[in-house]
Amino acid sequence: MSGKGIRIEGLKKRYGKGDTAVDALKGVDLQVAPGEVVGLIGPSGSGKSTLLKCLGAVIEPSAGLMALGDEVIYDNGWKIKDLRALRRDKIGFVFQAPYLIPFLDVTDNVALLPMLAGVPNGEARKRALELFKALDVENRAKAMPSQLSGGEQQRVAIARGLVNRPPVILADEPTAALDSVRALAVIHILEQMASQYETAIIVVTHDEKIIPTFKRIYQIRDGVTYEEAGEGRQLK
Repeated sequence: MSGKGIRIEGLKKRYGKGDTAVDALKGVDLQVAPGEVVGLIGPSGSGKSTLLKCLGAVIEPSAGLMALGDEVIYDNGWKIKDLRALRRDKIGFVFQAPYLIPFLDVTDNVALLPMLAGVPNGEARKRALELFKALDVENRAKAMPSQLSGGEQQRVAIARGLVNRPPVILADEPTAALDSVRALAVIHILEQMASQYETAIIVVTHDEKIIPTFKRIYQIRDGVTYEEAGEGRQLK
């Protein structure tokens, strides 16, 4: 796994101390190659959200190792000084709700992140428009979020997650609010983007509509991951 991808070894997360301590993660091992979309499933309270927050540098693990490609970001302590820059430049987030800024148009919503990272305005907008074309929302570039359908808003949210060309995308229940057709369309888009940009993508989901599309799945139970082969069913 050279330059990109995800590697997690023996990751642990404990909340609290003493008799009230809770071990949310008990030794997670997980690997996602560049260009791969992997499903992460498990019951509520199994540790899915905690794992995503650790990998997204939102909370600090208690032990273990996390690497993005050849760069170790955590090894029993953070190895990166600027976690904000790490989240901005190396990790794209796609959530169940699009969380678009209501008073900015679609292009500004997506171009804002690279501009905050120092990308010139023109280049940031060019990147946004290229993604809109790939995601088939190019004709909505000047629209306000309130003028978009739910599916269009989610595509714009995917563009925002990809615009800084991060090596990693973390998608948390991205299809939960969508019908079958739109849900499968979102997964198809993520697969296309993974292939095109060599992005490693983890999709946390309970959505039985999309689970059969994954070629590999990690199931998390009681804070431990179990890898299993998925069906890899072709999207239609």
